[in-house]
Amino acid sequence: MGKGSFKYAWVLDKLKAERERGITIDIALWKFETAKYYVTIIDAPGHRDFIKNMITGTSQ
Repeated sequence: MGKGSFKYAWVLDKLKAERERGITIDIALWKFETAKYYVTIIDAPGHRDFIKNMITGTSQ
């Protein structure tokens, strides 16, 4: 993709359009735990066309 900021988002981007365009369209969550912590990684859209998806997903 040529975007340094996209290298980590690509792991959570599952939609074909997200990977082709190099932008996050829908929110994605990845949860895991360590011996001491519960961790949730959230990949939310930042592109102005998908702000509604970001607000809806992060408010749940």
